[in-house]
Amino acid sequence: MDQVKLTQFSHGGGCGCKIAPGVLTELLAAMPAGLMPPDLLVGTDTADDAAVYRLNDRQAIVATTDFFTPIVDDPYDFGRIAATNALSDVYAMGGTPLFALAVVGMPLDKLPPAVIGRILQGGADVCRAAGIPVAGGHSIDVLEPIYGLVGLGVVDPAKVKTNAGARPGDVLILTKPLGIGILSAALKKGLLSAEGYGEMVRWTTTLNRAGALLADVDAVHAVTDVTGFGLAGHLLEMCRGANLEATVRLADLPLIPEAARLVRDGVATGASMRNWASYGASVRLPADAAEWQRKLVTDPQTSGGLLIACAPEAVEAVQAVIRGVQGEAGTVIGGMAAGEAAVRVV
Repeated sequence: MDQVKLTQFSHGGGCGCKIAPGVLTELLAAMPAGLMPPDLLVGTDTADDAAVYRLNDRQAIVATTDFFTPIVDDPYDFGRIAATNALSDVYAMGGTPLFALAVVGMPLDKLPPAVIGRILQGGADVCRAAGIPVAGGHSIDVLEPIYGLVGLGVVDPAKVKTNAGARPGDVLILTKPLGIGILSAALKKGLLSAEGYGEMVRWTTTLNRAGALLADVDAVHAVTDVTGFGLAGHLLEMCRGANLEATVRLADLPLIPEAARLVRDGVATGASMRNWASYGASVRLPADAAEWQRKLVTDPQTSGGLLIACAPEAVEAVQAVIRGVQGEAGTVIGGMAAGEAAVRVV
């Protein structure tokens, strides 16, 4: 197979190529109000992870789509990462995936068919691991490689987990360590070690299966996944949805070790700066916070972990669920309280 560096075609890879949250808010505000039938349980109101439409008293459809440009050079790894990231939105709603449709845009004059085939194989293998088929899709010829999925799942309407249900006193749990955007920036600069790349692929291809199981835990009040807007951005959406203040403890944030070193050396993505420009006014950092700490909480995560708000008495049960599906229990990073809809980092 011809050796092609996929990231050479990407102006911003993975979830780091998302439209900045401030710009996205402006674009969505200009959209005319659409039909909102009563069976549409989750739509665009709270910037949630997926749409949810009730079919009957016991079943609702979870629907999402997610795709991006390459975050790594290896085509098989790119396919796996993109597919894992797309299915995460179904899991974040408490849903169980049913099937997927492939979203494929490839520069056919630049990528050999074998390379494109490996991307598709990576996505199909992740779907197989999730127990679902890739049942179809759509493809176009474009300037940058783009791959992802439409994910369709099912959930009990009474057990949907949105990003807006957090309550005062809830504990925040994060299921994966931070630092994916930092590692991707280091990869593009030739600064990422083989061990760092291995950790990057390990976490970005870990399915967030815990979300489907947490649907049965009543004391889990809100769930979202941490992706392109960074920890602070997605937590801020949770705060706004519930009109609560979140406190995050910097010392407790789980970090991929190489990312922790690299960010102190100044390695970060441009998306981190765009994120801060979009929502930094609602994030309170310590007066003596270092620049790398700001970059860490705004670092765009590709296929990041679930961010869970649950009652304090449910922490051990929630961590047991996480441990059962990914081998590690997740980390308590802070909590929710009454106050202004903002994120406070201490």
